Amino acid sequence: MEDLAGTAVRLTPDRHRVDEWATVLAAGGIPHRLRSRLDGWALIVAARDADAARETLDAYDRENIADTTRARSASVAPVRGAAAVGVAVGLLLIAFFAATGTRANRSVWFERGSVDAERIVAGEWWRTVTALTLHADAPHVVGNAVASALLVGAASHQFGPGVGLWLVLLAGIGGNALTAVAYGTHHHLVGASTAMFGAIGILAATRAMSLGRRPTARTRWMVVAASLALLALLGTSPDADLLAHLFGLLLGGALGVAAAPALQWPLRPSVQWALAVAVLVFVVGAWLRVRS
Repeated sequence: MEDLAGTAVRLTPDRHRVDEWATVLAAGGIPHRLRSRLDGWALIVAARDADAARETLDAYDRENIADTTRARSASVAPVRGAAAVGVAVGLLLIAFFAATGTRANRSVWFERGSVDAERIVAGEWWRTVTALTLHADAPHVVGNAVASALLVGAASHQFGPGVGLWLVLLAGIGGNALTAVAYGTHHHLVGASTAMFGAIGILAATRAMSLGRRPTARTRWMVVAASLALLALLGTSPDADLLAHLFGLLLGGALGVAAAPALQWPLRPSVQWALAVAVLVFVVGAWLRVRS
C-alpha cells in the first residue's frame, strides 16, 4: 500500500489497534505517523523504513500469538466443583474437631497426633500429617475452616482438586517437619494453619510465575511482599507458631513455582478427583499409623 508521503504498512478500522502498532514502532525507533482514510486508520512510515517496520510488527504479532496460546493453556477450564473442595475441607476440619474436642481437655487425639518435635525427629513422621487435622479450640478451627474455603478452594480451582489438595497438604506436612527439626525438642503444634499459609505461598507463586504474561521483577517482588504482609497480619498472633507459618508459606511458594508449568498440561477431571480421594486416604492412613 503506497501513500503519497510514504508507505502504509498496516491498515485497520480500529483506532486502538493502530495506536498499539504505533507504540511498537516507537519502541523500535522507527519514525511513523497515523492517517485517517475512508477505509480506516493507516500506519505510515518512510519507504526506506517499510521493510523494517513490517518485520517489527510481524515479530510483535508472533509474540502475541505465542503469549495468547500460553495464556489459554494456563487458564484451562476448571474442573467442575473444584472450588467447593475448600468448603468441604473446612467442614471436615470442623467435624473432626467435634470428635476430638479441645486441646485443654487433654484428649488422647492430641497426645498421639500433635506435632511433637522430639518424636518427629525420632521417626514419627505421621504426626506432621495428623497435626494438621487437630485444633486447640473453636476459634482456631473456625478460622482455618474459613481460610480453607477461600485458599484451598482457590488452589483447587487453579490446579484442579487433586493437584491443588496435594500441593496444600505437602506444604503443610513440610512446614510441620521443618518446624520440628528447627526446634528439635520440647515443641508441640496443632492446626491446619501451616497448610493454609502453604496455600497462600502456592497462589502467590502461581501469580508471580504466570505463564500468560511476562511479569517484571517489580511484579514478582510485589507478590512476595504481599505474601509476607499476610504472614505478618495473620500469622503472628500470640498463640500462633510463626516459624511453622513461615515454613509453610515458603514451601508453598516453592511448590507453586514447581507446579506452575504443569498448568499447560491439565489432568482429566477423573484423574483429579482420584488424586483428591487419595489425599483423604493418605490422611486417614496417617491416623491409622498412629493407632498401630
